[in-house]
Amino acid sequence: MDNGRRTKDETTLERLGSFLLLLHRDRAGRYAEIDALRGIAIVMMVIYHLVYDLALFGYYRENVSSGPWGAFARTTASLFILLVGVSMTLAYARAGDRANGWRVYQGYLVRGLKLIGWGMVITLVTWVYLGKLVIIFGILHLIGTATILAFPFLRLRWANLILGAAFIGLGIYLNQLPVSHPWLLLLGLRPRALFQFDYFPLLPWFGVALLGVFIGKYGYPGGTRRFSLSGLGERPAMRGLAWLGRRALAIYLLHQPFFFVMFALAGLVGTGR
Repeated sequence: MDNGRRTKDETTLERLGSFLLLLHRDRAGRYAEIDALRGIAIVMMVIYHLVYDLALFGYYRENVSSGPWGAFARTTASLFILLVGVSMTLAYARAGDRANGWRVYQGYLVRGLKLIGWGMVITLVTWVYLGKLVIIFGILHLIGTATILAFPFLRLRWANLILGAAFIGLGIYLNQLPVSHPWLLLLGLRPRALFQFDYFPLLPWFGVALLGVFIGKYGYPGGTRRFSLSGLGERPAMRGLAWLGRRALAIYLLHQPFFFVMFALAGLVGTGR
């Protein structure tokens, strides 16, 4: 009975984790390379945030917001957001003939709202603990919003390449405009005095998601992989990265609190308290 109860409890936890987007089950039809790429993005993110926190607490003297580290951070975010677009195209293809209906869109809407909800949790936590450094529109806000807005674009193919590039170009232009108010912050119009260390406005980043949709439509036409991996997905390194990729949100939410606790403890030890 203990084994049966343990199995039932594990199943309940898996369902809860799946409902909260903290866990993606290893189901048939998932592509290991996409989960593995997401796992690579997670590893890159953890590395960057560790370096960022080292700089924040005074253990590292280099500028981590620009230069090589800034490029590393943008590459990491771009990989995450590209994979959002790819994943949406696969879900859309699996829906088949139902793909254009409201019932299918509900899935994207609910998922997007959950991600925005997690983003608002981060907004609340940073407002309480960081004050003026509150995260207003971070990467989770962006991914959730992009998940909701991208649905009409999932029927398109080459147009997403053009639109994605156009949105990126427009976003780069808007990001340079001087503004005195934050009311269009989510579009990329930010006052220079308003510092944001996790800021991903719709422009240009929604354009990156559309490029991901294009990659998904091209690389997985009809939801079927165009290329062969020749058993690469069974290799231990790939399986390990895929495991991380299926838990990307949980790792994203937990790694920074863990780092902050570790640095706080290190500070207490260093001061002899």
